[in-house]
Amino acid sequence: MFNTALRIVNTVPDAEDILQDAFTDAFMKLRDFENRSTFGAWLKQIVIYKSLNFLKRQKTNLIDIDSIGETADDEKDEDEVWYTADIIREVMKDLPDGYRTVLSLHLFEGYEQDEVAEILKVAPSTVRTQYIRGKQKLLNLLKVRAANEQ
Repeated sequence: MFNTALRIVNTVPDAEDILQDAFTDAFMKLRDFENRSTFGAWLKQIVIYKSLNFLKRQKTNLIDIDSIGETADDEKDEDEVWYTADIIREVMKDLPDGYRTVLSLHLFEGYEQDEVAEILKVAPSTVRTQYIRGKQKLLNLLKVRAANEQ
C-alpha cells in the first residue's frame, strides 16, 4: 500500500501520511466493507483515492489532450531500452505528476486505461495520451540516464 501511494505522490513523507489516513479511514469504515472484493483490494482503492485527492489539493492537473491530438512517434525506440524495475521506479520520480500517476495506475497497479480514466475522472482519450506521452518521456529519461552512466 505504501508503494502504491509513493508511486502516485512521489515523496515518502506524503505517502506515509496518506497511508496513515487510509488505514484510519478503513478502520472507521470497516462496517461498510461488504466483501464484494478482498480487504486488500478495498484498502488499495482507499489508498489510491487518498493519493489522488492529495495531488488535487496540490493543484496537479492532467492536461486535457482532446484538442491537441496524438503524437506521431508514440512507440519509437521502446524496444531499444531494457532496465531493472528499481531504475525505472527511480526515474519515474522525475516524471510530471500526471504522467507518473497514469503510468503507475496502469503499469504497476494493473488498472485498464478506461478504469484509470474513471478513477481520475477524465476522458479516456486524456488517459491514453498521458500514457503514451508519459511512456515516451520515461524512455527518454532512461536513455539520458544510460548516456550519463557511460
